Amino acid sequence: MQKLLLALIFASGFLTHSVAIAQANTYPNHQIKIISPFATGGIADGFSRIIAQGLSEAYGQPVIVENKTGGGGNIGADFVAKSPADGYTLIMGSIGTHAVNPYLVKNMPYDPLKDFVPVAFVLDAEGLLAVNPNVPVKNVSELIAYIKANPGKVSYGSGGIGTASHLAGELFVLTTKVDMTHIPYKGNALAITDLIGGQTQLMFATMPTILPYVKSDKLRGLAVTGASRDPSMPDLPSISETLPGFDVKNWIGLFAPAGTPPEIVKKLHAEVSKIMQQPAVQKKLESEGAKYYAMSPEAFGSFQKKEAARWGRIIKSAGIKPE
Repeated sequence: MQKLLLALIFASGFLTHSVAIAQANTYPNHQIKIISPFATGGIADGFSRIIAQGLSEAYGQPVIVENKTGGGGNIGADFVAKSPADGYTLIMGSIGTHAVNPYLVKNMPYDPLKDFVPVAFVLDAEGLLAVNPNVPVKNVSELIAYIKANPGKVSYGSGGIGTASHLAGELFVLTTKVDMTHIPYKGNALAITDLIGGQTQLMFATMPTILPYVKSDKLRGLAVTGASRDPSMPDLPSISETLPGFDVKNWIGLFAPAGTPPEIVKKLHAEVSKIMQQPAVQKKLESEGAKYYAMSPEAFGSFQKKEAARWGRIIKSAGIKPE
C-alpha cells in the first residue's frame, strides 16, 4: 500500500511537471498584461512600456501596459496577486509595493514576499534632493540648519506612501532629527508641480523625473540620494558626504503571481534580460541616472527580502506607524 502511495505521488509530481513544461512550450499564445501600479510619466511606467514592446516583438503576441494606481501601488499589486498564475498578468513592482508597504500600510491586502514570484530585476534609479529656488540654501548642511530654524514649517512632497521619495524623506528626518512634514501625492509629477509652485519646499525624486526642472532652473539640485556621486553628474555631491550611510535608490522589477510555473518565469526572465541589455535601452538608462544589474530570479528574490528587512528596521527606528 505504501509503495502504491509513493508511486501515485511520484506520478502526480511527474504529471504536474509535464503540464508545466507543456504550458511553457506554448507560452505565450495570447495577450500578456503588465500592470503599472503608478501614474504615467514615471520611471516604472516608462520601463514597463519598453519591456512590453520588447516582449511583444520577441513573442509575436500583444503585450499591453495597464495603469492601476492608488494606495501607494497596493491596488495594482493586489490585482496581480489575485490574478491567475499563468504568466499572462505581471506587475512592474517597486521598493514600495514589494518591500516596504507592509510597514507603512495597515491591513495590507497581499503579502509582497509570499504572493509573488520575482521574474526579473529591471533597474535602480538615482535620486536627487531638490528644493524650491526660494528656499535660501545651497547644500545639505544649509538645508538641515534651515529646517531646524523653522521647525514644522518645512514640508517635502513624495510620489506617495512607500515610494523611494517618501523613504528618502523619512531616512533624512531620522538621521538629522529635523521636524519636517510629509505631503504624499499620487505620483511624482504632481509632487514636482507643487514643489515648483512653492506649496512644498523640497523633494527627493528619481533623477529622470526631476532633473529637467533642475537644468531649467525651476528647481535647485542639492545632492544625489545614493551612497556615492553619480558618474553622470560628478559635480553634484551625495547626501552621504554630509550624512554618512545615507543611501536610497528607487528599484523596480517584474513580478508574477505566486505559483506561476518556473519554466514560464525562466522564459520571461531570459527575454527581459535581453531587452535590458540592448544598446538603446542601456543608453536610456544612463541618460536617466539608472542602472540595470543582471540577476537571476532567485537572486532578485534574495535582494527583495534584504530590502524589506532593511527598510523595516529603518521605519521602526523612525517610529513610523502604519496608516
